[in-house]
Amino acid sequence: MINACKKLTLSGLVSLVVVVGLFFGCGSGEKRADRAHIQINGSDTEVNLVQSLAEFYMDKNPNARIAVTGGGSGTGIAAIINGQTDIANSSRSMRESELEQARQRGVEPLPIVFAMDGLAVVTHENNPINSLTIDQVASIYRGEILNWGEVGGPDQAITLYGRQSNSGTYVYFREHVVKGDYSGRMRNMNGTAQIVEAVRNDVAGIGYVGIGYIADHEGTVISRINVVNIAADENSPAVSPLDPENVMSGDYPISRPLYQYTNGMPEGDMLAFIRWELSEEGQQVVARSGYYPVSNNYMQLNRELGIIE
Repeated sequence: MINACKKLTLSGLVSLVVVVGLFFGCGSGEKRADRAHIQINGSDTEVNLVQSLAEFYMDKNPNARIAVTGGGSGTGIAAIINGQTDIANSSRSMRESELEQARQRGVEPLPIVFAMDGLAVVTHENNPINSLTIDQVASIYRGEILNWGEVGGPDQAITLYGRQSNSGTYVYFREHVVKGDYSGRMRNMNGTAQIVEAVRNDVAGIGYVGIGYIADHEGTVISRINVVNIAADENSPAVSPLDPENVMSGDYPISRPLYQYTNGMPEGDMLAFIRWELSEEGQQVVARSGYYPVSNNYMQLNRELGIIE
């Protein structure tokens, strides 16, 4: 049992407590033990937001211990499937193949929506393009549009910035916007913050990022970044993700729910933390972090799961 988990150096007899602890930590089909320490990992889009939520919650509940790490949605999903985390942050829904793999391991992923994101398309502040259609963005990222002059901008080659393939945002943007393969010219960045910095320093750049990385709760955008308004098609108005109503109503075409997955119905400290995230106070922290509260339809889904009353 010890070798199945990781190599340990022990002196003397292994106590029953240690054995039980290893059992819960290694068995992929078993729920992790209900205890004060909660491990959360996954989405890079969500990591700063969830760290803020965890810090606020621990200030209110001194006995709570919550550790939050990133690594990408794929990392978090793999961890929940393998029994290596309590909560997986994911900026996309799990694939059917991942759900099947989880079921084979005795894991029942429960999708909880705890925040909303307006996935922002960003350019350098000196780029005069203020709006694009979804089709134009898709063509840019498929490599069909190569120059800003083709969409009414300056005669300048476009530089593409995106995430790596383990990112939920990479997958979401590919499936819901690009609807095809990314251009081989896209520069795959390690994290969202790297995309932001790259675009801030490249007048020809374009990137896609979670709204909380480039704007505060009042909608003030960080320096040297332009947030592009997006239209669903050429006959629809271009709208901004900086307006919460556009995101929560779905009028902004790249609105998306942000997920936390647990293995079955959470209990004890974990359930208390998730319910607090979804409370009025928790949702205020979400808003202060630059993201948006859960919309009514997703809150109803949380209610139907039994997470909240």
